[in-house]
Amino acid sequence: MTPDSTLAALAEEAKGWRRTIHQHPELLFDLPKTSALVTEKLREFGCDEVVTGLATSGVVAVINGSRGAGKTIALRCDMDALPMSEQTNLPYASKVENMMHACGHDGHTAMLLATAKHLAANRDFAGKAVLIFQPAEEGGGGGRVMIEEGVLERFGIEEVYGMHNEPGLAVGSFAIRSGPLMAGGDRFVITINGKGGHAASPHLSHDPVVVMAHMISALQSIASRFTDPFDPVVVSITYVNGGSDRALNVIPPAVKIGGTIRTMQPKTRKAVEARFRDVVTMTAKAFAAEAEIDWRPGYPVTVNDAEKTRVAVSAARRVAGDGRVDDNYPPTMGSEDFSYMLEKRPGAFIWLGNGDSADLHNPAYDFNDGAIIHGVSYWLALVAQQLAPAAK
Repeated sequence: MTPDSTLAALAEEAKGWRRTIHQHPELLFDLPKTSALVTEKLREFGCDEVVTGLATSGVVAVINGSRGAGKTIALRCDMDALPMSEQTNLPYASKVENMMHACGHDGHTAMLLATAKHLAANRDFAGKAVLIFQPAEEGGGGGRVMIEEGVLERFGIEEVYGMHNEPGLAVGSFAIRSGPLMAGGDRFVITINGKGGHAASPHLSHDPVVVMAHMISALQSIASRFTDPFDPVVVSITYVNGGSDRALNVIPPAVKIGGTIRTMQPKTRKAVEARFRDVVTMTAKAFAAEAEIDWRPGYPVTVNDAEKTRVAVSAARRVAGDGRVDDNYPPTMGSEDFSYMLEKRPGAFIWLGNGDSADLHNPAYDFNDGAIIHGVSYWLALVAQQLAPAAK
């Protein structure tokens, strides 16, 4: 492995990049400053190929090893921020109103840039390392768009690896599991159309508020009575809109509710959607109303390939030691669009310890710069392991 002093200097440099990115957060696909910084650095490092404009602002770098032919693996990070106001009072806090890096994508980008710099200067591997800097993970599905634009085929990618920081996990530690790691997350909005009327004569209306109340309760039966209790499902109603507090004697003609459904198994995801539609439709019908469903598919379940999980665990243990790598970490009901890449290529997604920080998507969150050296070391160990020259 690289001497500690060299990695420490690289991590310190990456900290500066990270804080610059943190001060200038950008959303979804519109990342001109972040993309420009990444592109400038990659070209400065001497990468063999730097391609811009994928999924609008995505950047891909190719670094060829000096040890001959071999396979091609991809390392991916996300670059976008969140539409929320920072409350950290840090000297490098966001300078953009209602935008902040509250999920650590600034740190992910800086770590992959540092990895690129090292690999471009030290090419003691066979084959190719492809580094993917992806936009729009936070709700835009940038990973899906890059796939649709042919990123996997264009660069001949055979394996894909991702990494995300994890608050509450000690700095210098890693966590992963084979199989489903993160949930699929779908969203919905339901419009319940009844018949409005005077609140004094409810028998002359088809009250959509009553339908809504029964529907909210009935939808909870999907998790409690329709699915295996050992197969996690979460149904959350997060939006209710109907009637007016300025006309409390009026039964409205329609109301809306919305929310999200999280599942951990691809087959369960399909079954739950079908059950959801039945519950909504039949509940409305029972009260002589109708329901319109606006189903908004979200990210698929993030499923780690069994063999590539072992690969990731091996690389992490080379960096952290056996005692700081949890290979049976509990799954989370959060979602991640790296799932699209894992549907197309074998690979694995791993958690990197962020220490005792505020949680992700919290206005007090900040990426822990102390984690940078460990993340970069993991990427380098993974490349050294997977792109090792063939024995002669």
